[in-house]
Amino acid sequence: MMENRGQTLIQNRCGYTSAAHQSNRKVHQKGLAVAEIPKTKKKRDAEATKSRILMAAKSEFAKRGLGGARVDEIAELAEANKRMLYHYFGSKEDLFRTVLEEAYLDIRKAERELNLEDLSPTDALETLVRFTWQYYLDNPEFITLVNSENLHGARHIKSLGNLPETMRGLVGMVDEILVKGQATGEFRSGIDAAQLNITIAAIGYYYLTNRHTGSFLFGRDLMEEKALDERLAFNIETVLRLVRADSQGD
Repeated sequence: MMENRGQTLIQNRCGYTSAAHQSNRKVHQKGLAVAEIPKTKKKRDAEATKSRILMAAKSEFAKRGLGGARVDEIAELAEANKRMLYHYFGSKEDLFRTVLEEAYLDIRKAERELNLEDLSPTDALETLVRFTWQYYLDNPEFITLVNSENLHGARHIKSLGNLPETMRGLVGMVDEILVKGQATGEFRSGIDAAQLNITIAAIGYYYLTNRHTGSFLFGRDLMEEKALDERLAFNIETVLRLVRADSQGD
């Protein structure tokens, strides 16, 4: 109950006094150790506060970048005070680093949950292309956060040694699909899995990051539903043509 309330605090203010009073009363009635309640509640409240701060920071950093985001705004949006923000995360740059880490880990986790190893090689690659495209559409803040970090020369994520490891996991997963596809005769040999990963990301990433200028320059609304569907179909065809065995390429 408390965790659910914590997740909605960015939009709605909630008080905990009466809930805590009722909880303590119930504990006395059940004869449990009174000391357990403050400790458990304190831990729960701390996690909820950190979660709200991260959600608010993700929104602000995505909108304004590291330089434009203000700690005051993040704290207000999270319904926390600046003292707690600095207590949990150290500094604005440390908070930005944590937000970036979570953003990268979230997409890697979602990719693993696709269970691509259970699909045929062609279906697995198509699923990955579809997922990447939809993830960018559903999580536009991921793209803007990555853009912001590139402006800073990746200096914040360079201290996060776990991120290259997660990327190696993705590259390894795609390499296994390619090897399996070569064995079945669906894919040609000699494809670099890292290069293919970059291409899958790039063909969606570029389109969406340049949607405003592209819409103007090409004289079409790149974000209307028909245009998005056409782009996804083009992305899938592009990737599959890159990997298909010569006999299936034409």
